[in-house]
Amino acid sequence: MAEREGIYKIKKLQRVWIGYQLLADGFLSIAIAAVLGVLFNSLLGWSIWLIVLFFAITFGTISLIRRPWQTTLNAICSFLNITYPELEESSALVIKPADSLNFLEQLQLGKVERSLNDVPALPQQFTKRLKSAGIIVGIAAVVCFAISKLHYNWHSVAANWNVNSSASGKSTPPEKVLPQIESVSLKITPPAYTGRSSHEQAKFAVTAEEGSLVGWTLTTNIAIKEAFLIFNEKEKIQLKSGNKDNTEWRAEKQINTPGFYQVSIDGKLSDLYQIQVIKDALPIIRVKTPKQYTHIDAGEKPLVNLTVNVSDDYGVTDAQIFATVAKGSGEGVKFKEYKLNFTSSFQQHNRQYDLQKLIDLPTLNMEPGDELYFYIQAQDNHQQKSRTDVYIVSIQDTAQLLSLDGIVNGTNLKPEFFRSERQIIIDSQQLLKDRDSISVAEFNKRCNDLGIDQKMLRLRYGKFLGEEDESGKDGNDELAKVENFNNAQMFIDAYTDKHDNAEDATFLEPAVKAQLKATLTEMWKAELQLRMFKPAEALPFEYKALSLLKDLQQKSRAYVAKTSYNPPVLKAEKRLTGDLSKIGQPVSQKDIKAAADRYETLKKAITILEQLSPGNDVNSTDRLTLQVAGQQLGASASAEPGIYLPAVSAMRRILATTKNARNTDVAIVEKAIQRILPQGITKPSPSQTTADMGLAQGYYKNLNHLNR
Repeated sequence: MAEREGIYKIKKLQRVWIGYQLLADGFLSIAIAAVLGVLFNSLLGWSIWLIVLFFAITFGTISLIRRPWQTTLNAICSFLNITYPELEESSALVIKPADSLNFLEQLQLGKVERSLNDVPALPQQFTKRLKSAGIIVGIAAVVCFAISKLHYNWHSVAANWNVNSSASGKSTPPEKVLPQIESVSLKITPPAYTGRSSHEQAKFAVTAEEGSLVGWTLTTNIAIKEAFLIFNEKEKIQLKSGNKDNTEWRAEKQINTPGFYQVSIDGKLSDLYQIQVIKDALPIIRVKTPKQYTHIDAGEKPLVNLTVNVSDDYGVTDAQIFATVAKGSGEGVKFKEYKLNFTSSFQQHNRQYDLQKLIDLPTLNMEPGDELYFYIQAQDNHQQKSRTDVYIVSIQDTAQLLSLDGIVNGTNLKPEFFRSERQIIIDSQQLLKDRDSISVAEFNKRCNDLGIDQKMLRLRYGKFLGEEDESGKDGNDELAKVENFNNAQMFIDAYTDKHDNAEDATFLEPAVKAQLKATLTEMWKAELQLRMFKPAEALPFEYKALSLLKDLQQKSRAYVAKTSYNPPVLKAEKRLTGDLSKIGQPVSQKDIKAAADRYETLKKAITILEQLSPGNDVNSTDRLTLQVAGQQLGASASAEPGIYLPAVSAMRRILATTKNARNTDVAIVEKAIQRILPQGITKPSPSQTTADMGLAQGYYKNLNHLNR
């Protein structure tokens, strides 16, 4: 084979590879386009010729991703070297220029050219992807055939689907209309607060917003004398004739409550049609910040950041903050109310608003010790209002915290400790006042001294919790004496900690220990700020520590109110006379009657329905029971027509033909009655245990175990 023929063979394989790859991409694109075209044609009614567009898009996308035309001669040579070992991985020599080959390469080229004769013109690997694409095309054809057979037209389903169907979402059976009615048209005009436009429908079942105006237009195929709409078997509205032929009748009614109705034409009643009312929900208010109870400690900014989300199903018209400030204590408490507005405007009546309000407590004349109670109230388009729970914001009372009332009264536990913490606060405040009139060195020295005082106070309280001494001095000179050198117990007691002393373990209660640890933590933080020459930042921690200490002091007291009995004044003339004539024996007489069971008729109706069999009629008493049960079902259908209306229709069919009552109607009525009946209360009862106390069951288990 000449050299040019070898190159020609490799180039031919390149063209075959590219062609088969493009053919496989085309088959795959045909499968995808066919499935999409048939699917959209069946579901949405689109033209079947869209398959061509889908094929062009799919084929172009796959081809651009794979790009088989970019396959080079070197790639074909690599494929030949891997697939055919007889080429000895030297097929690339064929595509090299002849003048660039050395002697050994020319010898190897002759061998490769002879081996290329054995390479088939269409290797099996070239058709592998094409076969897979052919299988996919076959599967796509089956899928398209199945979709076309189902013939599921989405447009028809969407046209028959009522967007205002019942909340349960269950599909309703086709309506049964009187033979005299040729067509019906209902125009539902929602109330103004919904912001929705009126719409029409061609069926009797009504689902409308509360307060909607519904207009009926009935067209009959013959002239009739009169027509009525009967609502809940009570209210009757007469339809008025709209033409001279008496074939068009109209009526209007405002729908405010759910229920059912039926059409009466010349005395003939139609089936029952349900009326469902969409209630206007109250506005929903979600308070993100602050928390239910907020306490502002001394030194913190008296600001409350209020973040609220208000939403409603039709629109929000207003939202306000109703605040009440409480001043004073005891019987001298005074209240003042405020009404605060948000900065957002509600003119657009959107369904949702994200509101923010920064409440500056001093603008409400709030001082330390005062409390703020507020709640948020929102109003929707239907003038319905809802409000949140009450939120409380309190400011720490620093005057009460620094008072001596808790020390001069009652038990005084370590009063110098409490006075010391209060003195640190007073000195810190005085240092802040003198800051501008003293030098920086003097300011830092006084800050450091306050930090030392705070440390000494913390160490004194730490003794109650068994903390170590941080001074680094043992404070015991007895160990330095010569006569105590051999006293090992003295050295052990001096340099070891004893945490197992029962007296120390029961000195404080766990709750008191926990609060005392929290106090030491605040003292740590205050000392840190004082050592960093920041007395202003240390004040909140000092106030917190003093507040915890005073709370511990209050918990150490117990108050028991004095109680006494003041008997009525005795008459001296009746004393010691023994006259009991005006004292009568107490008599209590009650007639206790069991409350009437309002579900008794329904329970009897279930028994009658269970015993009802084809061909057997019921007696007059049972028929009366079923009629009363039907009335109770009608009352339930007035409140929830979507659930109980089929049962009312089934009960009417049963009463019309008791001998030939259908089992499906009986099952529908029984299911509805069971839904109305309350759930039985499980009462305690003795367990049903056998005499052998489970021995037989244990013997059976062991026997099975041995047989294994």
